[in-house]
Amino acid sequence: MKSKRATTHVLILLCVMYFITYVDRVNVSTAAAAFGKEFGLSKTELGFVFSAFAYPYLVFQVIGGWLGDKYGPRKTLSICAFIWAGATILTGLVGGFTTMIIARMLLGLGEGATFPTATRAMASWTTPGKRGFAQGITHACARIGNAITPPMVVALIAALSWRGSFVVLGCVSLVWVAWWAWYFRDNPSDHPAITQEELRQLPPYGHFKDRPKVPWGPLFKRMMPVTIVYFCYGWVLWLFLSWIPQYFLHSYNLDLKKSAVFASAVFLAGVVGDTLGGIVSDHLLHKTGNLNVARRNVVVICMLLTLASLLPLMFVHDLTVSTICLALGFFFIEFTIGPMWSIPMDIAPKFSGTASGMMNTGSALAAIISPVLGGWLIDKTGNWELPFEFSMALMLLGAVCAFTMRPQNRFDETAHATVKPATQTV
Repeated sequence: MKSKRATTHVLILLCVMYFITYVDRVNVSTAAAAFGKEFGLSKTELGFVFSAFAYPYLVFQVIGGWLGDKYGPRKTLSICAFIWAGATILTGLVGGFTTMIIARMLLGLGEGATFPTATRAMASWTTPGKRGFAQGITHACARIGNAITPPMVVALIAALSWRGSFVVLGCVSLVWVAWWAWYFRDNPSDHPAITQEELRQLPPYGHFKDRPKVPWGPLFKRMMPVTIVYFCYGWVLWLFLSWIPQYFLHSYNLDLKKSAVFASAVFLAGVVGDTLGGIVSDHLLHKTGNLNVARRNVVVICMLLTLASLLPLMFVHDLTVSTICLALGFFFIEFTIGPMWSIPMDIAPKFSGTASGMMNTGSALAAIISPVLGGWLIDKTGNWELPFEFSMALMLLGAVCAFTMRPQNRFDETAHATVKPATQTV
């Protein structure tokens, strides 16, 4: 149907964006074997390169979400994508450690607003009962980016050098910018390919158009438990994204091509986890009508299963066992993504961009600390399993804190918000 083509096309656009953003942020992990040697960097210095992205990324989570709420996803994502595309190209032109850090920080600046703003777009373009699926499938595409990046970057490096690989990937991002700006509309009713039947299934756009003034204090307090849980998730995520390619390369003395294959296997498990997590969460919501069951309980169970999956790494050093454990751990931690990213829309739909930005500051903060601490532990001990073993404590903390999220209790937007005049448009 014509209407389905419009909503499906928007979802595809967002899926492609999630895919590209993760390719552009994790390509550095695979290329590190080449530029690290060229620049003479230690593992701790590589950890700083991996984490440099996260400093502006952290700052622009809430700012970017607010911009997405205020100016709309079409304009916000177009500008952000142009910045991250340019930063990716510039990464291929750097001359050393300092300029690499600068390029990575510029990438974080561009990508900082992407996921909160995409959540704002989904709030308008997705029915409430399919939010888990939408978040799950878009993040699954991000994990496909994780899985494909290692062998893809290895192939690009072989053909064009590590510098050329960044230039090519940056140009691909520029293509997405043009596609998004041309096709997307902030208000679904403004899209030429949508029908009234489809609009009746979507949330009323006027619900988002009122432009309420953000109640920063009350909203921050309401989202704090969610942010803490997402910090625990982000710790494991960024440890995997930053060090998995290097782990197989060094811990098992594999060559770059073989290590890329094993890293891809781990990341592909996350693709399945992302997709199933959203589907299962939505199914539980339809079956029980209880957001605590559909969102919170899924998060608790999967964080505990992540801990259990990583436990054998403490006792066994075997390539097959390590691959299976890491793949299972990544599967279960990614299973939480659909529920987690639905929670800001469930709690505060009018402020979904800002609320999801607050939540994602947890992951961004973890992205600053986790890669550096992981690199430091490896430098000090030579033990490549130790950083992954340390993350098990964060999974236990996240599972306990998840009980305080209470997605079933919606944020009282009327009591806290002051509505601005409705004359403002997207």
